[in-house]
Amino acid sequence: MKQKRKAFSGIGQLIIPLVALSLLILFNLFRDPGFFSIGVAVNSSGNKVLSGNLISVIDSASELAIISMGMTLVTAACGGQDISVGAVGSIAGAVFVKVLLGASSINGGIVVLGIIACCLATIAFKLFNGALVAVFRIQPMIATLILYSCGRSIAYWISGSATPQLNSPIISAMGMTIPGIPVPTPIFAVILVGLLLALLFKLTNTSLYTQTVGINQGAARLNGINPILIKLLSFVILGVCVAVAAVIGVCRMGNLSHKTLLVDIEMDAILAVAIGGNNLGGGKFRISGSILGAYIIQMLTTTLYAMNVPPVNVKAYKAVVIVIIVVAGSPVVKSKVTAMWNRLRSGGSTAAVQKGVRG
Repeated sequence: MKQKRKAFSGIGQLIIPLVALSLLILFNLFRDPGFFSIGVAVNSSGNKVLSGNLISVIDSASELAIISMGMTLVTAACGGQDISVGAVGSIAGAVFVKVLLGASSINGGIVVLGIIACCLATIAFKLFNGALVAVFRIQPMIATLILYSCGRSIAYWISGSATPQLNSPIISAMGMTIPGIPVPTPIFAVILVGLLLALLFKLTNTSLYTQTVGINQGAARLNGINPILIKLLSFVILGVCVAVAAVIGVCRMGNLSHKTLLVDIEMDAILAVAIGGNNLGGGKFRISGSILGAYIIQMLTTTLYAMNVPPVNVKAYKAVVIVIIVVAGSPVVKSKVTAMWNRLRSGGSTAAVQKGVRG
């Protein structure tokens, strides 16, 4: 019985994002039946690749989905959000490109070294954020406001004013598709990060400890859990997610632009966590909900562009739809819907009992 209740509770958390995704799918099916058609095209390199709006949605949401996973853990453990992920991603991109351009040629080994270097850089900056939050108990949004403000300036100091081009088949394969594999490479990165996190939660108590710290830090400490360590760990995982997303962004563009790399992604990541049914005040979380939220945001964006909505108006339309989704999933609305459902069920049960008595 307890397992059934737990399963129902997990499914219930995903009701709002699943309903929102279903409505978007139905809307697009009625608006344009060919919206979800998938074809095969030949890219500029002469390789066959999958094409279509659905592939575009899944591919374009890759960076957002990856960062949303890390943002979920920080939100769950700290009861707040990190608004510096875009700026720190710019730093990671600058470090990655600096390592690549410092080598005589771009090969597999130097690319791996660049990824490790930018992971270490983002972990260092995220540990700075984590220390402010966990040790000095500064509210996460305020603590991360520092790097939000100066992160892209740091990236500028690393890379300079130039926008270096990365002309390499390895970089093209990482940002687009691997020759002979028609599926965009960033999609595999999302799957890999998701599997690694699932494995981490399966083999360790990270998920349980994170939720416990987010729900009641004092009780967690009394049960032998170190809240500071858990909060720092959540920021470290977010740092790795930011580094992976930054590498994808750089490889996708084939160059480094510290002004545009992962720009404004922090707001979309927070919305993805909220749309996914996670509590923004900390505690219980579901990574799959945040991933679903990321794809909902991207599908909404793609839908608006397909409807020829001017780019300047896209954010306004997105804001309206997202507000509706977030309000629908708020605790107040959920409690009212639950109370109404319980009244309907109790009314139906009473009517059935009365009918049985009369019979």
